[in-house]
Amino acid sequence: MTIQREAQAMTDTMARFTAFVGRELPDDVLTQLGRLRQVEDGPLPRVLYDSMFKNLELAHELSRPCCQDTGALQFFVRAGARFPLLGQLRPILTEAVREATRAAPLRHNAVETFDEKNTGTNTGTRLPWIDWDIVSDDASVEIDVYMAGGGCSLPGAAKVLMPGEGYEGVVKFVFDVITSYGVNACPPLLVGVGISTAVETAALLSKRAILRPIGTRHPNPRAAEMERLLEEGLNALGLGPQGLTGKASVMGVHIESSARHPSTIGVGVSTGCWAHRRGTIRFDENLRHQILTHHGVTL
Repeated sequence: MTIQREAQAMTDTMARFTAFVGRELPDDVLTQLGRLRQVEDGPLPRVLYDSMFKNLELAHELSRPCCQDTGALQFFVRAGARFPLLGQLRPILTEAVREATRAAPLRHNAVETFDEKNTGTNTGTRLPWIDWDIVSDDASVEIDVYMAGGGCSLPGAAKVLMPGEGYEGVVKFVFDVITSYGVNACPPLLVGVGISTAVETAALLSKRAILRPIGTRHPNPRAAEMERLLEEGLNALGLGPQGLTGKASVMGVHIESSARHPSTIGVGVSTGCWAHRRGTIRFDENLRHQILTHHGVTL
């Protein structure tokens, strides 16, 4: 198979997978939503969870996106330096978005800044957004597909705290963000917190945090304890499904961190709504693929 044919084959697979992510939630999200559904005993939360799961059933049956806002397409790529199509990945992913937009279909969500013109393809200047992590001595690629919705992930926030504010300042910032707009982000939320040295690094880490499987913990025990305490405290807010009260406000809280400058603490917060549309796919050097987030799936 020539490079051109290999690239087209990968494009077609990524287009089908991107469309699939728009209609089928990953296994860990479905499992957690089921758990939260069971702990609610009020009539309103139960009706809301019933409508969520009915919506997912219809999306599956009709092969249509499970939310009308199919988001801005973001790809987080961990590519081996020896992956044979490394140099073609950007055009492959861009064309995959165009194909998925037609086939799924996906709502047209790419508006060129300043021109205020919708491209109609979900692609445009630096969109889809691609975050790169190149791994030496590897020939595979692992790609996270994420649909960043306009009401949940995209209104994230980040700032740099003064060192005297400490980790208490981090907690306060998280609560300020969630209580300010969390109700509008379609709870129960998956909350990602990035703790770093600047606004841009903290914001990126907060987005990576919501790509982690629900239930995983930060490897540092102090950070893992902060995840647990934040989850406990945010649930105590009682936002409930769709922000209409209930026992659970969040599906989980994940923290990603880096070393930081001693004079600053950068903190970022990103959220995923209950319809947390992400998926992970891996290609080996022969372009055989494996879907990691949805088991038993054939594209």
